[in-house]
Amino acid sequence: MPSDTSVPVTPPPISYRALLRNREFAGLYAGFTLTASAATLSGFALGTLVNDQTRSPFLTAVSMYGATFAMVLGALTLMSVADGNRPRRTLVLLQCVSLAGVAAQAIPGLPLAVRFGLLLVLGFFQSLGTGTRMGLLAEVVPAAAYALARSLMNITSGGMAILGYAIGAVLLRYLSPQEVFVIAAGLTALALGVVAATVREHSIRLTRRPGLRQTWTTNTALFSHPGRRVLLLNLWVPNGLIVGCEALFLSYAPDDAGTLLAAGSAGMLLGDLAVGRLLDAGRRRRYAFALRLLLAVPYLLFAAEPSTPVVAVAVFVAGAGFAATLPLQEQLLALTPDPVRGQVQGVESAGRMTWQGIGAAVAGGLAQYLGPGATITAVAALSVAVTVFSRPFVVRARAVRAETIGA
Repeated sequence: MPSDTSVPVTPPPISYRALLRNREFAGLYAGFTLTASAATLSGFALGTLVNDQTRSPFLTAVSMYGATFAMVLGALTLMSVADGNRPRRTLVLLQCVSLAGVAAQAIPGLPLAVRFGLLLVLGFFQSLGTGTRMGLLAEVVPAAAYALARSLMNITSGGMAILGYAIGAVLLRYLSPQEVFVIAAGLTALALGVVAATVREHSIRLTRRPGLRQTWTTNTALFSHPGRRVLLLNLWVPNGLIVGCEALFLSYAPDDAGTLLAAGSAGMLLGDLAVGRLLDAGRRRRYAFALRLLLAVPYLLFAAEPSTPVVAVAVFVAGAGFAATLPLQEQLLALTPDPVRGQVQGVESAGRMTWQGIGAAVAGGLAQYLGPGATITAVAALSVAVTVFSRPFVVRARAVRAETIGA
């Protein structure tokens, strides 16, 4: 009998184009892109309006970034709705809330207290929307494509932040903040229509009724699990500290801060693209520790006060280290039972955004005493220390199987 000499066929690698041929993913991605664009435009418009009315740097900063702190409230109270209700229905409803909130900001003469109240409400529901969207993402794409899908969303999020602020600055030369809010509301409405038209309904993953008690039960189990806890630590703290370094660019080099911020954003986009598209899951796991170090080590050069071109290159290289979130998110997903993956990913996202605000606050406080350059070096060294000392626990987490929490 003839022997079988056929060679097993290796499936072709999944590409961004193949992902976007998936109608549901394309709908989620388009809705996410439009929502991110609207959030950037509305945040910039609100910051401009508050600055014009108050001339207060603190209130202006809060108006642009205060929503991230409200996201924690969502993660701590009602995040279980990301798994406990029909996900498509929940996402559509949350998009409607976002539309109403952004449209309300367009009302002329609205008191600032009301505007800040709307900001907090939108931040709260934004966290629930993120959890619902990411829970759906894990259902509509294969497990092997999850990191690639997250990398595409990370790239888009960074790109929309850069483009949104640039476009917002141009629009505000010719339009009032209220008119920019109207444009943002139009983008939000378009996102609502895309999601409603493309995303199909999925089953409820959580068997218990969602609410405050269920959210707390799941969060308690989440943080009591050593593997998941250490992954969240590494997803939140090193990244947040490096964002704190970036927050000092304006103080460190006022004339070159734009160049440094652009270099960091470009490095982040390139890193997400390369790690998500070119590396398979095994290599992402192997390079995860090196990427986490890459995120912070280049900032140690600030101790030597190098020239601006050298600093820009260091910041660009460090930006690629943000791609370490991809293998960590994959690992967290592998340790998360299906019934609560929306809530867990929502908590991860909200915590990461909050730690960015904490990192900026910590770095800003230290810079009052140490100076910007020394503070950047010290905060980067702290980020390295967290990464190094937590590495054994991250490695150990890979061998831990998912345990049922809150199901």
